[in-house]
Amino acid sequence: MSESTEIALAAPAAAAQGESIWGAVREALRGSRRSYTEGPIGRAILILAIPMVLEMMMESVFVVCDVFFVSKLGPDAVATVGLTESLLAIVYTIGMGLSIGVTATVARRTGEHDGEGASRTAVQGIALGLFVSLALGVLGAIFAPTLLRLMGASPDVLSTGSHFTRVMLGGSASILLLFLINGIFRGAGDAQLSMRTLWLANAINIVLGPCLIFGLGPFPRLGVTGAAIATTIGRTTGVLFGMSQFFRRSGRVHIHRRHLTVDPGLMAKLLRLSGSGMFQVLIGTASWIGLVRILAGFGSTALAGYTIAIRIVLFALLPSWGMGNAAATMVGQALGAGKPDRAEQAVWRAAFYNLCFLGVVGVIFVFGARAIVHLFTSDPAVAEYASTGLRVIAIGFVLYAYGMVLSQSFNGAGDTWTPTWLGFFSFWLFEIPLAYLLAVHLKLGPLGVFVAIPVAFSAYAIAALVMFRRGKWKAKMV
Repeated sequence: MSESTEIALAAPAAAAQGESIWGAVREALRGSRRSYTEGPIGRAILILAIPMVLEMMMESVFVVCDVFFVSKLGPDAVATVGLTESLLAIVYTIGMGLSIGVTATVARRTGEHDGEGASRTAVQGIALGLFVSLALGVLGAIFAPTLLRLMGASPDVLSTGSHFTRVMLGGSASILLLFLINGIFRGAGDAQLSMRTLWLANAINIVLGPCLIFGLGPFPRLGVTGAAIATTIGRTTGVLFGMSQFFRRSGRVHIHRRHLTVDPGLMAKLLRLSGSGMFQVLIGTASWIGLVRILAGFGSTALAGYTIAIRIVLFALLPSWGMGNAAATMVGQALGAGKPDRAEQAVWRAAFYNLCFLGVVGVIFVFGARAIVHLFTSDPAVAEYASTGLRVIAIGFVLYAYGMVLSQSFNGAGDTWTPTWLGFFSFWLFEIPLAYLLAVHLKLGPLGVFVAIPVAFSAYAIAALVMFRRGKWKAKMV
């Protein structure tokens, strides 16, 4: 066969492949009615992952923009954001824990073609979220200064940030419900709705944030408190939009008036499944609280540097988390359809895609840390801590790419205890003691805390890989 003939035959195939990819992108962005339990696995992952990754990218932009604007107010304001994010751990824990259980159950019912069951699960999950978040919001708003003091905040941070913390903790319902609503959308395969909900919430925050922080135009200058108000308004708007989508007939999860009753049996089932999910998230978030508490002993400058570094890391990890969410949906729906082999193949494919992405990002962070950090602070001491933290943490990206997808895949199967125990040993019994040993006893200071993070993440990823290959998650009932 001549070279010209080979080229002539290859060209249509390449064009068809390119058209296939762009067709999948268009289908993902406008919303798809396809079944994710059939057809090519790669295309199904792509259609699910694109809106989920874009959703998380917007969350990443929000995270970075928030700290970018607040950093202009000084280290105390940045430290306030860091401490408050740690205090919000309990809200994130409950929201993410409940969403793990609800997503897994909705995905399983969707795979079984049980639309009625998916709708009832959505209502009971949202009801649980409302009950819990209202109580948390009241308590958090009342005791905000006390909680900041317990976290080791300096007098300057207390003076600067008490109102910020009150608003953020008081708006807990918007955080929790946003987790749940988007978890329902993802479980059902309505990934583009989840993307649009979060984009709306964060777009409002990004636009409104600087207006309220710096007093632009007709808006009052509220400083760091303005950032909290903008965030809460944005999230609340997202919740209202998301709730409205459940009453559209075209959605995969459609709520009717008959579903709006309390179902104690289903609610108890969700609580059992979500309980381990909450503990799983608590293990991870509590480990961050422990690290912040260790760093607080080295002053506001070190804490501000750590906060900037972590926000930049989240900028990379949140889109990567979207790939994990896609794998979780594929696993839940495939198991519901009685196709465990398809579930496993989807996980390996998603993990490889995640590896490619985070590997490139890790290299950029290692070699470009200083330039990236200087976009967020002009304080040389803060920049030094942030650059060091970014480089060290990024070293673990390659292994953690697999760990993120495997963790979410266990959850998608309803096997929430496996990642819970892995996290307990990796983060509580290993990461925090290691950070304290390196930072305090071996006198490495903040560097010791930074080193402990990728070491613990890598250990988690390796252990998750071993457990996943054993295959017990395939037999989990939801």
